[in-house]
Amino acid sequence: MPWIQLKINTTGNDAETLSDALIESGAVSVTFQDTHDNPVFEPLPGETLLWGDTDAIGLYDAETDMAEVVAMLENEPLLGKGFVHKIEQLEDKDWEREWMDNFHPMRFGQRLWICPSWRDVPDPTAVNVMLDPGLAFGTGTHPTTAMCLEWLDGLDLQGKTVIDFGCGSGILAIAALKLGAAQAIGIDIDPQAIQASRDNAQRNGVSERLSLYLPKDQPDNLSADVVVANILAGPLRELAPLISVLPVAGGHLGLSGVLASQAQGVAEAYEALFELDPVAEKEEWCRITGVKKA
Repeated sequence: MPWIQLKINTTGNDAETLSDALIESGAVSVTFQDTHDNPVFEPLPGETLLWGDTDAIGLYDAETDMAEVVAMLENEPLLGKGFVHKIEQLEDKDWEREWMDNFHPMRFGQRLWICPSWRDVPDPTAVNVMLDPGLAFGTGTHPTTAMCLEWLDGLDLQGKTVIDFGCGSGILAIAALKLGAAQAIGIDIDPQAIQASRDNAQRNGVSERLSLYLPKDQPDNLSADVVVANILAGPLRELAPLISVLPVAGGHLGLSGVLASQAQGVAEAYEALFELDPVAEKEEWCRITGVKKA
C-alpha cells in the first residue's frame, strides 16, 4: 500500500507533544529519529528516550491531502505558520530489503540499466547508472521512479538540458546525462538530497555536467529542454506555475509521484500550457507527460 511521510525537526522535550498533533492530523503512526544519527543507550523501563535534535515522522495514507494536514499543523503553537517540514512518498520497505539483500541490476526502457555497486554490470555496452541506496529517495525500485526512467530512455536527449525538480538521489538527472543530455540541473529542498546527488554523480563520472541547487540558491530564469518532477500530487498542483515555466516551447515535461485517483487533478493544473499524453499507470501510481505549447 502506498504511503506518504511528513518529517518535522523538533527537540526531545517537544517530540511527544508533536507526536500527538501528528496523530490528530491523521497520521497512522509516528516515529522518532535522531537527526544526527547519534547512538543512544537503552532507556529505563517506562522511559521514552529522545535525542537533543529529533525528527518526528508521521506516516499517512497516500490519498491524504497533505496541504490540509500542513494547514492543521500550522495552528499548533509548537510549529506556527510556514513551519519547516518535508513531505515525500515512501519507498516500500520490502523493496528496500530486497535491494540490500539480493537485488540485481534493473533495466528501464531499451538502453538504461540501474546497477548496485556490488553486482556485475550485465551489459557493458548499455547505459549503466551505478547507484546504491543512501540518504535520499530514488533507487529505481519505486514505480514512480521506474516510469520516469523509462520515459527518459524513450526521449532523444542528445545535447539537451534537463531539469530534475526534486532530485532526491539524483537518479533521474544522472540517467539523463548518461543517456546523452549535455547538462542537467537538480533542485531539492533537502540538503541531504543535494549531497547524495553530488556523490552519485561523481560515482558515475558526470559531476562536471550536473548543477545542484537548493530552491533559495537556484538561478533566475532557469529553462530546459526536458523537465522531470517525481514528487507528490499536492506539490505538483501547488507548484504548477513554477514548474510550467521551466520547459522551453516544444520542451518535454514529465510528472510523477501521482496516484491514479489524483492524476486528473494534476493534469488539469498543466493542460493549459502543455499538450498532454495519455496518462501512464503502474501499480497504483501514474506518470503524466506532455510537450510545452508554443
